[in-house]
This record gives sequence, structure tokens and C-alpha cells, in this order.
Amino acid sequence: MDQKLERLKAVPLFSGLKRRELEEVGRLADEVDLPAGRKLTVEGRQADEFFVIVEGTVRVDRGGVTVRRLGSGSFVGEIALIDGGPRTATVTTETDGRYLAVGHREFHSLLERFPSIQLAVLQAVARRVRDLDPESCA
Repeated sequence: MDQKLERLKAVPLFSGLKRRELEEVGRLADEVDLPAGRKLTVEGRQADEFFVIVEGTVRVDRGGVTVRRLGSGSFVGEIALIDGGPRTATVTTETDGRYLAVGHREFHSLLERFPSIQLAVLQAVARRVRDLDPESCA
């Protein structure tokens, strides 16, 4: 568990958490190794997982167009889990990598029990919206 906590602490989303909060995230997150070419999310489909990229890179496509690439420390799948809607993008692993997967129920449990995690996720989502749409800065 200590190695997993060290990985979690290195993820910017979780870097400000206290040890107890990190331990809770660690208990709820499944660590998985995935090959290049694996779809983590598919645009328009329902799903119930949130992924943190521990090692590796992913490609994010919207409407068949690549809008960004993300690497270690980033995360995907939070928007659909927050609002219950369909996935807003297709995310495909570009390299072999290690990921932390958190299911819908576990994700909401974290947000309810740890306001610091909720705030970190909301701030990260807001940054992404600003990055994708410069007009949203109002």
C-alpha cells in the first residue's frame, strides 16, 4: 500500500491530501496495467469509471479529432461521473501504462466524504474547460 500511496501523492489531483485521505483513495482505487491501444472511454457512451494516469500517455478525441494528449498525473472520466451523462470524449492509451481506476460509487463516496478531493476535482475540471474554450473565461 505504501508504494500505491507514493504514486497517488505524485498525482497533482491528490498531492495536497492528508495521509488518511490518500489511504482512502488507495483503498478505493484499483491499480491496472493496460496496453497501448486500449479505449478507456468512448464518446457518447455511459460508463462508470474514472482513471488516473500513473504512467503512460493517452490521446483524447472528440468527434474523431484529437484535442489533447495527457500523461502521468492526469486523469480522465470525471465529467461523466460528476453529471451522470455520456462520455464527452474517446480516450485511448497511446503507450503501455499503469492506471488507477475508481468506480462511480467509489468516486462519489470520495467526493462526499472528503471535501478537499471534491474541490481538487472541480478546480481541475474548470481548468480543462478554460483550456478547451478560451471564451469560457468570463
